[in-house]
Amino acid sequence: MRVVTLLPSATEIVYALGVEPVGVSHECDYPPAARERPAVNRTRVDPTASSAEINEQVADAEAGDGVYAIDRTTLAELDPDLVVTQGVCDVCAVDHVQVATAVEELGLDAEVLTLDVHSLDDLFESIHEVGMAIDRDERASELVATLRGRVAAVETTAACAETEPRVAVLDWLDPIMVAGHWVPEMVERAGGRYGLEVAGGESRPREWDEIREYDPEVLVAAPCGFDIDQTRENRRDLTDRPGFEELTAVREGRVHVMDGHHYVNRSGPRLVETMEFLAALLHPDRFDAPPRDAVVELGTVRA
Repeated sequence: MRVVTLLPSATEIVYALGVEPVGVSHECDYPPAARERPAVNRTRVDPTASSAEINEQVADAEAGDGVYAIDRTTLAELDPDLVVTQGVCDVCAVDHVQVATAVEELGLDAEVLTLDVHSLDDLFESIHEVGMAIDRDERASELVATLRGRVAAVETTAACAETEPRVAVLDWLDPIMVAGHWVPEMVERAGGRYGLEVAGGESRPREWDEIREYDPEVLVAAPCGFDIDQTRENRRDLTDRPGFEELTAVREGRVHVMDGHHYVNRSGPRLVETMEFLAALLHPDRFDAPPRDAVVELGTVRA
């Protein structure tokens, strides 16, 4: 079967089920083999810009032709049987309506499968859906069983912890945005309190005063699309805010940078790994420390 995946999480699911897509999105970079596949879309936003600049570019793009453009020539040449897209966020990946329109207007005989993940259960269901679509049902069931087992193991260990720290995960720094969707659930199942958003809620801009009033005991900066180095380059969007050094998380040295691009904002199988990393940040005495290519301490020394 010829499969095109238009978001990184779908690419990871397809590879995990033993199928190599014939085409991917411009952001698909895991597993490394995905980088060799032709890109079927492009972005109208400069991903190397600052947080504030990207925010402005996204607003301009949404007011115009959209954040993403589909390379219809490449899509037609690949002639897929299945195109996997998403319905969660028009900023994170190409919109499913745009994909369906392109498939129809190109006259392609392709099914469009739209994934809509807002929770871990949604993730597991999406793996089953992809498995059925690409005739990998049994392998999908095995993968989901393994992932559920790892989640249960984290919950069992976290339940023995004596503390339940207040946690905030930020998926944008200028403006400040608190991560929603699957993040509140993962934090809570990892043994933390997530008082700024409900499980399944959308990520949305917040006033900095809300963060100060909440006063997180663990603060994680994981901007959407940013790796650790890019977040560090934009760290002053966070550290220069009034009262930052007064936050409990800062005073106790519990401010971390997590690779948002790979681990927090990508609703693929590695979300379970992300939950394990979060558990280690909340309860370092009970879980192994996450690798430094995934999570580092932010520190408070300004660049």
